[in-house]
Amino acid sequence: MIRVLMVCMGNICRSPTAQGVFEQQVKEAGLSGYIQVDSAGTHAYHVGEPPDTRAQATAQQRGIDISIQRARRAIKADFDEFDYILAMDHDNQQILRELSSPENEHRLHLLLSFAPSLDEEEVPDPYYGGQVGFEHMFDLIEVAGQGLLTEIQERHF
Repeated sequence: MIRVLMVCMGNICRSPTAQGVFEQQVKEAGLSGYIQVDSAGTHAYHVGEPPDTRAQATAQQRGIDISIQRARRAIKADFDEFDYILAMDHDNQQILRELSSPENEHRLHLLLSFAPSLDEEEVPDPYYGGQVGFEHMFDLIEVAGQGLLTEIQERHF
């Protein structure tokens, strides 16, 4: 089983969307029994809360239901449990790096590092923006998810 953890700041916009998108991509590839996906936040602002309603609506418009997810905070043990820990931006990557032990730091990546065709390194936080920000976030995550899936398939299967 390959385990993937998507991480943003509060675990209510970007990382639950990334979890939902990647779960759908894994399902479509017929690999649900081989790849498990979760999400977390680097801060505890929203622990126990469902994803932001705008993130839910954007995902739902594209046929993905993320409403059952609940926010949790990333912990040091995640580096022992997950094969890939994917930060949405450099700030959260740095916070995660501080949680990691040196022998597990190789598991930590920026999500968009799996989308080299894009001109962006970070998935921007849409929380304070409008619907356009949520659509853009979703588009970036879809491209990166496909790249991640290809990487996992080539490396592990």
